[in-house]
Amino acid sequence: MTNTITESLSEHLSKNPAKLSLKFLLKKTLSILIVLPLLASCSGNYTFESNVKPDNANGYFSASKVEIFKDETEFMSSFQYVGLVEGEDCQQEQHLAPPDVINARTQARQMAFSQKANAVIFTSCVDIETKHCIAQVVCYAKAYRLGAPHEPIE
Repeated sequence: MTNTITESLSEHLSKNPAKLSLKFLLKKTLSILIVLPLLASCSGNYTFESNVKPDNANGYFSASKVEIFKDETEFMSSFQYVGLVEGEDCQQEQHLAPPDVINARTQARQMAFSQKANAVIFTSCVDIETKHCIAQVVCYAKAYRLGAPHEPIE
């Protein structure tokens, strides 16, 4: 089967070599002329606009800069107590998601960061009944500023 295809192809090439190469060249040129503008249109100078301001982004990611510990014995450096912080999550409408402990803990870590703390120890998370929320969870934590290992805190 392969031999018959090869034979018929070589026979065709021997009869019309100029016609075949012209068709081939024309097809290649046409395909390049079609593909080239498509590729060029993909390489445009795009701009990106966002409603996130740099200050808001720093506040949003601030919780990741506050480490969670179980108790003071886990501190491997000097530390200073900063104060109590709390975070809450509220379900305002029946059709909305229920309150989430993770959101409340994240909010508490953000509050600790705003007080220049870099560590927290969560003491409790409780469900609270209020007039403003269908359900609400509040998490309480102690915030600390940890120094470098074996160095005093400024």
